Amino acid sequence: MKSFDVKIGINPISWANDDLPELGGDTLLETILAEGSEIGYRGFELGNKFPKEPEALRKVLAQFRVELVSGWYSGELARHSVEREIQAVGPHLQLLKTNGVNVMVYGEVADSIQGKRNVALSRRPQFADATQWRTYAGKLDAFARYTRSRGVRLAYHHHMGAYVQSVEDVNRLMSLTSPDVGLLLDTGHITFAGGDAVDALKKHLGRVCHVHCKDVRAEVMREARRQDWSFLDSVLKGVFTVPGDGHVDFKALLRLLHDHGYCGWLVVEAEQDPALAPSYQYAQMGFRHLSELKQALER
Repeated sequence: MKSFDVKIGINPISWANDDLPELGGDTLLETILAEGSEIGYRGFELGNKFPKEPEALRKVLAQFRVELVSGWYSGELARHSVEREIQAVGPHLQLLKTNGVNVMVYGEVADSIQGKRNVALSRRPQFADATQWRTYAGKLDAFARYTRSRGVRLAYHHHMGAYVQSVEDVNRLMSLTSPDVGLLLDTGHITFAGGDAVDALKKHLGRVCHVHCKDVRAEVMREARRQDWSFLDSVLKGVFTVPGDGHVDFKALLRLLHDHGYCGWLVVEAEQDPALAPSYQYAQMGFRHLSELKQALER
């Protein structure tokens, strides 16, 4: 059996939510890093509590013997020019590259409702026609070529409440863009959007360059759809959890990634209320589940 050359990392959102400061907002960065390292995580994605200066970030990560996995970039290509986004992304790109990162998480936030607690998910933005889709894809392609020329590949994050949310949206975007645009497969978002994470991975294996591993509580998801909750209300009510605590088939997902030769990061990202789902306990649960599946594939 061939080895499975992946690293397991985590997003600090399990401890402190940037969009909902009331969820773990008083948790210190040092606590987050110490606990994640103790559990066994190899690295962290960025959050608002992390230093924004490259050398300061390197020092704090080294202190806890963890790597930088990647970091979310809030893009607005649906509204702005490629040139404007290239200017805006400079400091973030430098922060990632200086700290050894070769993949940047791109989230389209133009017109997104993901951070608006009083706006139902049914009111998320959508491109009006094929022309708007092609225009957006063209700009994304150009931006992705730029980041790749700087040594960092764009990993597009489909997201609830944004222009690219559904399986159909993801399929369309991948068909309209070149391989310079990598895909971040988020198992929780694709499931919440009505898709199947395993099927989505099968279809886009060649484009997936980053994976966010979050599970979904099916009963909460059904209620969120029935009552048309906002994204943030869905999070607060527990739609997401860590791998192994919901109904996403991570065994099948990791098998596909293993057989394809994926060698990137598997990132546990499960935003939920730490008062109801204690951060250390759930982070450890997610790590153990992925580690056991990984070890089984290597035997």
